[in-house]
Amino acid sequence: MHKLLFGVLMVVVWWMLHALQWEEERAMGLLYEMKRAVNRSAHAAAQQADRDRLELGIPSIDPGLARAAADLYLQANLRLDRDFRPLPGSPLRHPPAVLVFEVINGEHEFPYTYYNPEYNFRVTLRRPGVVMVVRAEYPRLFSVMGPVVWQIKGAAELVHV
Repeated sequence: MHKLLFGVLMVVVWWMLHALQWEEERAMGLLYEMKRAVNRSAHAAAQQADRDRLELGIPSIDPGLARAAADLYLQANLRLDRDFRPLPGSPLRHPPAVLVFEVINGEHEFPYTYYNPEYNFRVTLRRPGVVMVVRAEYPRLFSVMGPVVWQIKGAAELVHV
């Protein structure tokens, strides 16, 4: 009887460990998906050239167009509505938040090293670019461990025009 009880207990423990491992794999998959979405958003934002300054021969990014493009790409890649709330089929349950969105234009001398000590983010830009930090929370299935919150960083430069 003791062996049977021990066997059942070990099966339950094995299932719990398997479930935790499965959830960790799902979390890593979502982290990679979030990183790709942030990178795509930053890249789309960095390609929004300021046409007026470009006519003068000054490569520059239009901040308004850049933010609109970044939001649009983030919403499309993560299946979010206009208010960043997850739609059905979204990998998220909680809305992500754009913590940092900065357009680095000609006000700096290039190459320019951007550093944000709050998020420990450092990147060197050779041309005008965009820097983003997005906060996202992993929608846990099992509440054995605490919530997982990421600050996903991304940057992109204006391509030669």
